[in-house]
Amino acid sequence: MRVIFMGTPEFSVGTLEALIEAGHDVCLAVTQPDKPKGRGKEMQYTPVKEAAVKHDIPVYQPIKVRKPECVAELKKYQAEAIVVVAFGQILPREILEMTPYGCINVHASLLPKYRGAAPIQWAIISGETVTGVTTMQMDEGLDTGDMILKAQVPIAKDETGESLHDKLAYAGARLCIKTLKALEEGTAIFERQGESPTPYAKMLDKKMGNIDWSRAATEIERLVRGLNSWPSAYTHWGNKVLKVWKAKAEPAEESTQKETPGTILKVDKDSFTVQTGDGQLRISELQIPGKKRMETSAFLRGYTLETGTLFTP
Repeated sequence: MRVIFMGTPEFSVGTLEALIEAGHDVCLAVTQPDKPKGRGKEMQYTPVKEAAVKHDIPVYQPIKVRKPECVAELKKYQAEAIVVVAFGQILPREILEMTPYGCINVHASLLPKYRGAAPIQWAIISGETVTGVTTMQMDEGLDTGDMILKAQVPIAKDETGESLHDKLAYAGARLCIKTLKALEEGTAIFERQGESPTPYAKMLDKKMGNIDWSRAATEIERLVRGLNSWPSAYTHWGNKVLKVWKAKAEPAEESTQKETPGTILKVDKDSFTVQTGDGQLRISELQIPGKKRMETSAFLRGYTLETGTLFTP
């Protein structure tokens, strides 16, 4: 099948690679414009552009995909389908209806759950035990198109946003190939979506990571795992921002008097335990400004934490 591929981040690359490996003719890769990065502010390719260049696929980077000149450019390639994976812009009707098979999207949730920009992280934060990927025929709504195929992916007890991202990227790539085959063979079944049972999976921002110690330990643990590796959960230790990378919720000991949430209850060689609104949180990996991520045991060899210290939001 002759395909235009639209995607931008690392999550999209696996599907692009799978399309090439399966023998599809990827005639164009459409991705977001390059952005400056690092102290030198050098322009950096998007992950999809890097992959496309590696495979000698033409790359198109429109600032606004809705502009008439962009629509005209895509028409030149006379594709049979457009595959969209985390592209980052809303597509107009002219593009949605441009090809015989329309626009096929790979979404990182079991639709209609977790429509939106950050379904991977919100599934963990919300305490789901199973998530997955869905392919759908895109319409003008936000992740509301007719569903075609689904694949479930269990969420492990120690799952992080980063590890689940990789699992779903792998599953989504393979599901996309199955979907295109079903479309070509005329066996694809389209299922309309109902109302979403979950809130919109809004885009992540750094403020989300600010730990509210009055919440339950299980909720804070899920926040820590969901926001790993970006934007990360954090708290304040004096005038330092302390990022929390690995933590485990534990029930409060019956003999322990409940302290103010955010209070350090116990300091061990390889971890320390903090009071929450319900239960306790044991922290075993963290980071302070100017330092790399480290196990708490390494942190405690260079810094002193005292029982009774209060972390602030």
